[in-house]
Amino acid sequence: MYDSTMRLRLIRHATLVIEYDGHKLLLDPMLDPLGARAPIQNSPNPRNNPLVALPVPAEELARDIAAVLVTHIHSDHWDATAENKLPRELPLLCQPEDEQKFRALEFNHARPISKSVTVKGTQISRTGGQHGTGEIAKMLAPVSGFVLQADGEPTLYVACDTVWCPEVENALGEYRPQVIVLNAGGARFLEGDPITMTAEDVVRVCQCSPESKVIAVHMEAINHCLITRADLRFQLDAARVIQQVAIPEDGDWIELRS
Repeated sequence: MYDSTMRLRLIRHATLVIEYDGHKLLLDPMLDPLGARAPIQNSPNPRNNPLVALPVPAEELARDIAAVLVTHIHSDHWDATAENKLPRELPLLCQPEDEQKFRALEFNHARPISKSVTVKGTQISRTGGQHGTGEIAKMLAPVSGFVLQADGEPTLYVACDTVWCPEVENALGEYRPQVIVLNAGGARFLEGDPITMTAEDVVRVCQCSPESKVIAVHMEAINHCLITRADLRFQLDAARVIQQVAIPEDGDWIELRS
């Protein structure tokens, strides 16, 4: 059990505001206006991205942020509007492979996480993942997840753009998180297997970590994410794990209490 004031707000897709240990963090900011980018190539449902507008202005999200966390630099996790709107003096946590990109953009407080770092009393550890299978996963690599830990707070695991794989299973076993954020949606190209979690993958996470609260995001905002919230809810209900999973709408807050 824990005594927590932690809250999460789904902004859109994988973009989250995380209130943790008295600080506000912004995760994977995709802040472009509705339809600003072309569809992802070689993928189903060829509509311009993002498919939905932000529920709050981008300028509002850039205020009162203690740090930005970026799991990887694909355009649905870091985009041109984020680059332009976010203050350059913000601490920015990223995987080592992306540090030079952010420093070239004059985010001079970019800080790579190889294993773990501590920011304002919160330990942030890096985990691995597989952004698909086979050659597609190699092409889309690297990606990273993050685990947040602080006194008096639940351990939070953000799994990032990954399918169910040994890296995810290992992170669940090592950190035993009370709260898990999964990028669902079953994103895929016209060829190959899904590159983010399907309903079956979400079920596996629930079965592997039955005491955890799971929050499923990354749906209905990018053209190659094919599993809707309704699809996921139906399949999780059939698998009898729906009570463990929250599926927020864009703009929703989720408060975690003991």
